[in-house]
Amino acid sequence: MLVEEQLVQRAVNGDREAFTQIYDLHFDKIYRYIYVKVRSQAEAEDLTQDVFIKAYESIKNYKWRDLPITAWLFRIAHNRVIDHVRKTSKEKKASLDEAGAISSGDPVHMTELNFEIYQLKDALLHLPDAQREVATMRFISELSISEVALSLGKSEGTVKALQFNAIASLRKLLYGKINGY
Repeated sequence: MLVEEQLVQRAVNGDREAFTQIYDLHFDKIYRYIYVKVRSQAEAEDLTQDVFIKAYESIKNYKWRDLPITAWLFRIAHNRVIDHVRKTSKEKKASLDEAGAISSGDPVHMTELNFEIYQLKDALLHLPDAQREVATMRFISELSISEVALSLGKSEGTVKALQFNAIASLRKLLYGKINGY
C-alpha cells in the first residue's frame, strides 16, 4: 500500500491528523489554482478553505481508485470555482482586486512584477479553456502531467499536447505584447 493511500485511508477512517497532513500537502496547489481563476487573494483563500471543508465533510465517502487524492481535490475546487463564478456574475459586484494589499518592497520592482503577472493572467484568458486549464494546473499549481491527466480525465498524451499548444500560444501572445504586436 502506498504512503498516500495509507494517509487517505486513515483520513477516511476519521483520523484528523491524517486529514491535516493532506491539507498541508495540497493547500498551496489548490490555492494557486483557485487564485488564477478568481484573481482575488481574499476570495481564493475563502474558496480554498471551502474546498477543504467540503473534502473533510465528504472524506468518509472517498473510495481509493488508484488515483491521487489531488484529482479528487481539484474536482472539488473546479466545481467550487464554477459555483463562485456563477454567483458573482449574477451579483455583478466590482472587484478591487487586491487594492488593499500593501507591499513594503521596492515600488518600481513591485510595479514591474505586478505588470508581468497581469500580462500573464491576460494571456491565459486568451487561451482555449482546455489549454488554460492544463497550463494553470501544470505551472501554477505545479501538478505533474499524470496528476493533471487524472484530474481532468484525459490521457497523458492529450495533456502534453495541450501543454505544448498552451506554451506556444502564450509565447506568441506575450512576445507580441512585448514587441508591440
